[in-house]
Amino acid sequence: MYAQLSNILDLVADEDQEVAALMAAENIRQSENLPLIPSENIVSTAVAAALSSCFTNKYAEGYPHLWKEGKKVEANGRYYQGQANTNALEKLVINRALQLFCDNNNPEDYHANVQALSGAPANLAVLSAFLNPGDTFMGLALDNGGHLTHGHKVNITGKIYRAVQYGLTDEGLLDYDAIEELAKKEHPKVIVCGATAYPLTIDFERFGKIAKSVGALLLADISHIAGLCVAGVHPNPFPHADIVTTTTHKTLRGPRAGLIICKKALGQQIDKALFPGLQGGPHMNTIAALAVALKEALDPSFKTYARQIVSNAIALAEDLKQAGFKLIGNGTQNHLILMDVRHSKPEVCVPDASQLAEQLERAHIVANKNAVPGDLKPWIPSGIRLGTPAVTTLGMKEAEMHQIAAFITRATQHWQDDAELDKIGAEVKAFMVPFVQG
Repeated sequence: MYAQLSNILDLVADEDQEVAALMAAENIRQSENLPLIPSENIVSTAVAAALSSCFTNKYAEGYPHLWKEGKKVEANGRYYQGQANTNALEKLVINRALQLFCDNNNPEDYHANVQALSGAPANLAVLSAFLNPGDTFMGLALDNGGHLTHGHKVNITGKIYRAVQYGLTDEGLLDYDAIEELAKKEHPKVIVCGATAYPLTIDFERFGKIAKSVGALLLADISHIAGLCVAGVHPNPFPHADIVTTTTHKTLRGPRAGLIICKKALGQQIDKALFPGLQGGPHMNTIAALAVALKEALDPSFKTYARQIVSNAIALAEDLKQAGFKLIGNGTQNHLILMDVRHSKPEVCVPDASQLAEQLERAHIVANKNAVPGDLKPWIPSGIRLGTPAVTTLGMKEAEMHQIAAFITRATQHWQDDAELDKIGAEVKAFMVPFVQG
């Protein structure tokens, strides 16, 4: 299932044996470990091939269009020659993105920018397009499931803007009444909704009403749930959001990149904010890979895949709850599970989530440490974050989730017993074989 291009290791080894050896080792690592980090997935061979294409050689600073009097017009807006194919490629990706994300909301009323190198510059481009230094915006606090670029104090978004953070209730839920109250008090110019560690459904309609009531733009960062939104297993942020940002991997199962979609009237400001505001030339090989991934996501089979992601996450969460783990939000409604391992039942209570993440990896279970509400220092967190996009790509279903939950429970109960963890790791390696060879 892991994307392997014909003879690629041999080609690299002919030039650089050290890099080829690391590539081979990483392929083995991925094949022998349970991939449970929710922000990771496994691309198709076609996506991987496009990423390695000759488009990597081409510099394409600018856009395949120009803006005149606030309207986008067909024109070559590049700063270098030789752009016939890059222009055609970028237009193709833009059209596919609009079709995928805005199909039920009049795609012609929206604009897509597909050049962001990742989700962080996509978010920064949007904020810089509509805020001046010192202006106020609102975002979800990092220790409550938000992202660094939603205004955390160590991030540039929290340094150059006045970032007001909202949080979750004691039950791990978004409190929309409290968010509305805060917005009316602070009068932000932009409200950011979306999360990196929130396992429940986000009410974009309610967020849209809150933003409108205070005259703010609503930016929905759906980096984690984009694949679920376009497949109809999570509400779509449009038409409630003014702007949507997303990464293109995670549940969307594409290359590592960023995407911005907005109401057409905002397109010129966003284009200028990204280039020349933040970036130079886009990575056209990544845009080629994104084109392939978006085509895959437009296929009806992708909806089946997205539904299975959620079904798997729910099954895994239920088994973990039965085993005694405390789950933020008491479960999941998407692809993601956040366990509070410091406050779980005694059999699965661990004082240090950072050490647990390392010990789980010894057992060939790859998750990540993560802050939970109440943590004072994100680098000393109480949480372990799990996700089902990659294991679902491998073909696993609910039956496999029961086994994975058992692996996690045993490894946590014996997290200080290296011999037992090694035994579990051998079982995980054997468990993975039929899925990575399929």
